[in-house]
Amino acid sequence: MLRKIIQIDEELCNGCGLCIPNCHEGALQIIDGKARLISDLFCDGLGACLGHCPEEAIEIIEREAEPYNETVVMETIVKQGRNTILAHLEHLRDHNEHEFLKEAVTYIKTNNIDLSPGAEIKQTVTSPLIFPTMKDALNHVKPEQESACGCGSAKTIDFRIDMDKVNAVASSTVAATVDTAAPSELRQWPVQLHLVNPMASYFQGADVVLAADCVAFAMGDFHNRLLKNKSLAIACPKLDTNKDVYLEKLTTMISDAKINTLTVPIMEVPCCGGMIQMAKMAVQQSGRNIPIKKIVVGIKGDILNEEWV
Repeated sequence: MLRKIIQIDEELCNGCGLCIPNCHEGALQIIDGKARLISDLFCDGLGACLGHCPEEAIEIIEREAEPYNETVVMETIVKQGRNTILAHLEHLRDHNEHEFLKEAVTYIKTNNIDLSPGAEIKQTVTSPLIFPTMKDALNHVKPEQESACGCGSAKTIDFRIDMDKVNAVASSTVAATVDTAAPSELRQWPVQLHLVNPMASYFQGADVVLAADCVAFAMGDFHNRLLKNKSLAIACPKLDTNKDVYLEKLTTMISDAKINTLTVPIMEVPCCGGMIQMAKMAVQQSGRNIPIKKIVVGIKGDILNEEWV
C-alpha cells in the first residue's frame, strides 16, 4: 500500500545513533555505520526520530510499503522493558493512534505482561496486569498534545475522542439567543484524500462520505444532512493530481479498514462524475461489495438525485 514512512539519506547520516532510542518501535538500527530502516512493518510513519537527527538525514516520504503492524512491534519492544513499552504507548496516544493503542493494550493483556515498577518483563499466565482495562491505559499515558513532528495539516485527529466532554458542555448550556451557529458534524482531521490515513481509527468500520470539494460550499446543510455520524474524505476529480493514490487509499479503506458504506456527493457538473467511477473501481479492486450511494447536488445547493449504485 502507499503510505507515509521514513527515508534515510545515507550521504548525510553519520551513524551517531541518536535516532535509535527515539524509535521505540525498533524500526531503526545502526548497520555498517549508518542508520537503517530494518523493516517497513515497524515504521509507523509518525516521525518520532526526525527531531533527534543532528544531520537532518531523516525525512518522511510517501511510498509503497507494507502496512505498519502493531502486534509485530509489540513482540519486539516487550523485550526492551517497561520504560520502552510505556514510551511506545505514550507515542501512540500523542499521535491520536487510538486503534493501534488499543491493539497494543490488548497484546499486553493477552500475554499477561506485568508492567508494575521493577517487575521483570515476561509473558506468563500468572503475571499481574497494570492495565486491566483500556481506560486504565489511556489514563496512564500523557494527555493528547500537538506532535512535535510532521505537518499539522496531515496530523491524524479523531474528534470523537472528546465527544463526551462536548456533549456534557452542550447539555449544561442554555442558549441565550436563537441566533446560534450550527454545530459541526466533522469527526476527524485531516479530510483531504491525499492527507488521510486510510487505516485511521475514524475509518474503521465506518460509514464514509467521499465528497467532491465544492459540495460543502454549495449545500448550506451539508453537515447535518450528509455528514452526521460519518467520516469524511474530500477530493476534486478534475483538478487534483495523482488520482492513482486516491484509488489505492479508497481500496484500502474498503478492504482493510472495512468501511461499511460509501456516500459520494458530487456536483451536477460533468467533471464530478469521475468520483463515482473511482468509488466503483475501488470496490471492484477491494474484493468487498459495499453499498455506494450517489448524491448529485445542484450548483444552488439542492439535491437533484440520490440513489444507490
